[in-house]
Amino acid sequence: MMSLSALIAQSEQPPKETIIKPIQKSYLTTSIASQTPPELDGIFNEPVWDLVDWATDYVENQPDNGTAPTEQTKFKIIYDEKNLYIAVRCYDAVPEDIVKRLSRRDGFEGDWVEFNIDSYNDNRTGFSFTISAAGVKGDEFISQNGNNWDGSWNPIWYVKTQIDEKGWTAEMRIPLSQLRFSADEEQVWGLQSTRRYFRAEERSLWQPVLPNAPGWVSEFGELRGIKGIKPQKQLEVQPYTVTQLKTYPEEEGNPFRDGSDARLTGGVDAKIGITNDLTLDLTINPDFGQVDADPGAIALDGFEIFFEERRPFFVENKNIFDYSFGNNQDNLFFSRRIGRSPQGSAFGATTAYVDQPENTTILGAAKFSGKTKDGWSVGVLESLTSKEFAEVINEDGSEVETLVEPLTNYFVGRAQKDFNDRNSYIGGIFTATNRKMEPNLGFLHDNAYSGGIDFKHNWNDRTFYIEGNTVLSQVNGTAEAITETQRSIVHLFQREGASHVAVDTTKTSLTGTGGRLEFGKGGGGNWRYNIGGVWRSPELELNDIGFLRRADDIQQYAGVTREFNKPTSWYRRANIRAYQSSNHDFEGNYNQFYYQLVGFVNFKNNWFAEAGSENNAADFNNSVLRGGPRFRNNGFNLGFLYVGTDSRKKLSTTLGYVFGEAREQNFGFTRYEVRLNYQPLNSLNVSMTAKYESRPDKTQYVAQSDFLQGKRYITAAIDQETISTVFRVNYTINPNLSIQYYGEPFIARGKYSDFNYVNNPIATDLSDRVTTYTTNQIQLQGDTYSIDENTDGISDYSFGKPDFAFVQYRSNLVVRWEYIPGSEVFFVWSQGINGNGIAENNFRSIVDNQIFGQKPENIFLIKATYRFVL
Repeated sequence: MMSLSALIAQSEQPPKETIIKPIQKSYLTTSIASQTPPELDGIFNEPVWDLVDWATDYVENQPDNGTAPTEQTKFKIIYDEKNLYIAVRCYDAVPEDIVKRLSRRDGFEGDWVEFNIDSYNDNRTGFSFTISAAGVKGDEFISQNGNNWDGSWNPIWYVKTQIDEKGWTAEMRIPLSQLRFSADEEQVWGLQSTRRYFRAEERSLWQPVLPNAPGWVSEFGELRGIKGIKPQKQLEVQPYTVTQLKTYPEEEGNPFRDGSDARLTGGVDAKIGITNDLTLDLTINPDFGQVDADPGAIALDGFEIFFEERRPFFVENKNIFDYSFGNNQDNLFFSRRIGRSPQGSAFGATTAYVDQPENTTILGAAKFSGKTKDGWSVGVLESLTSKEFAEVINEDGSEVETLVEPLTNYFVGRAQKDFNDRNSYIGGIFTATNRKMEPNLGFLHDNAYSGGIDFKHNWNDRTFYIEGNTVLSQVNGTAEAITETQRSIVHLFQREGASHVAVDTTKTSLTGTGGRLEFGKGGGGNWRYNIGGVWRSPELELNDIGFLRRADDIQQYAGVTREFNKPTSWYRRANIRAYQSSNHDFEGNYNQFYYQLVGFVNFKNNWFAEAGSENNAADFNNSVLRGGPRFRNNGFNLGFLYVGTDSRKKLSTTLGYVFGEAREQNFGFTRYEVRLNYQPLNSLNVSMTAKYESRPDKTQYVAQSDFLQGKRYITAAIDQETISTVFRVNYTINPNLSIQYYGEPFIARGKYSDFNYVNNPIATDLSDRVTTYTTNQIQLQGDTYSIDENTDGISDYSFGKPDFAFVQYRSNLVVRWEYIPGSEVFFVWSQGINGNGIAENNFRSIVDNQIFGQKPENIFLIKATYRFVL
């Protein structure tokens, strides 16, 4: 039987040709400093536009790389001492069919044209400005040679568009204060322009780029002729005020829950250009009330759930501070630690009512970041969070305040240096968390430090690379704090049968290491591959200011991808990817062998399909028994298929199905997913994503108990199901005024049965691994299971009934008005419901009782900002 790879390769036409890198283009601009600048109206009738030539000859990039585009594009660029001006004409033979979809800023809907400017001329970073035919702006900061696009960057710039008999036009003015460049008398900048021709879903480029290119910014053309401009020091101040009313169901007798709270607060953000290269961002008492809530999620494995950062101050320029070393989550800096929920608890044996803060107050934060003309990327972040107290009313009526979070200082310093003609870099990072400790918070670390060195080297025209990093961490605290860290789910030093780790209750510090080394082929030809390894030592601890899911792990991995970028009679592009990994712990135990095969194809009609299979041939888990011995899971096979229609259509959909099952039906996974997107009007978009998941497991951890001279580790069969739906409505009145609605109901239910205890944790057969309690051994009394294991009529141990049903509903209605560039007003209405249902009920009953039958918590707020540019 012919393989899928051979079938796709056979259909490629014409035959394979020699790949030649395109010649670098150059555009020559000129100064208009002594002349009247153009008026922004989308009509190029001012004399200054005649001083330069049109740049044209765009070449199709997708889907048929290197061919002539359906419609041609041309542009002109001029400048003065304060601004860069761009005129662009996008030809279209049928102007009435130009797609003018509206969206919020950075929506990138419909027909658009984009300009990328590498004003550092470092071949790695750039500033992106996009304008749609409807007049919607988009702007992003590009880093990592195009692997990272930061949409939180929101510069102030101006544009007007027009549609005429030839197509559509845009006229742009970009203040030089929004760019970063050197003080050289004559500048040479990288330049690229992309056009999206929506009706054919076609992308064309001014500077041609091969589909096998090793990067994006490194392939730019050049912008020449800029002389005598001076770096502009940026100074922006943005004060804000927030008024908020919070309503919720009143709790009789609870003075902290009387039905409503109101507050009026304010703060200020500032952006100060220390030099043209380096910027200082400041925030005092920041507010993030308009930010979407986190999606609903539940995890039964004991590990922390990772949520992306959404707060604008921390999202902007986050690429400079990034130091991921193991995967996309493990990182020395995880900004959500700043302003986290208080880690202490005010609840005690005599507590009646508690008013616990939801988040720690950020008193202030400063971020110094940028990149110099010499190739230095620099980032320094300093933040101070306040003491947080919970108000407590005891059963005897006495009132006290309990400290639940100490005054804490967070610091991050990051630097990278380019060299070898920008083909290599070396960098480092240092983080520090320092707490002003109090007696009742001795379970927290007094301080935590981490650091590392990273590097990357590209060669052979960036076709090949080697990269790596190292990590060193140290945490210090009381013996109580360090003991708790050793026993945490990340480390589990207490686990049975492990000879290389043990809990030391006298320790007051932990020091650990980690790192990664990878070699790969990132460009050239149709093949990509990589091979590497990661290690995390048992004492590595990053979670004071970073994110670390699991320590004590050594991983090897390898991957290979075959790209099919030349369109054929039935597809636009396709690829096949294979991945393999294996894991050991530091004792040398062989814990996992995993491999995956995935294929993707974008069909000629712009539909797509993605299918794959995965296999865990060996799977031993050090954490599933929460400090118990290493536990075997049966080999696991999984397959998935996703099919999607053309996303350009007014109605598009994606359907997904995932199914996996372990040998002996030890555990399984099933997912059904539906995504719908409807665009009935250019100004209105409605989307929905609905998921149903089932995760049955015959050995889900329940509890552990002392028995005879040892421990009993109790597991059970679980029928776990979740349903979630994300619903969004975006109505854009104009590019500066929009209404957005976001709603997400989330329901998770778990019912336990067939309780058992671990007998031989690494036995091959499930029946030898666990022993199921007989009806004579287990009895349910109320919400407690009693176990009489030796059937002598006396309970040997007990545990709580673990069944659960969790319900969450979050919604946000946001009206956003950018009344002048950079200054905004938000009107926000948020609703929320959290509750526990009855696991025995079906989903319909849970929805009726816990969502429709509950009174929600409402938050109404108005946030106004004004951006002063000085």
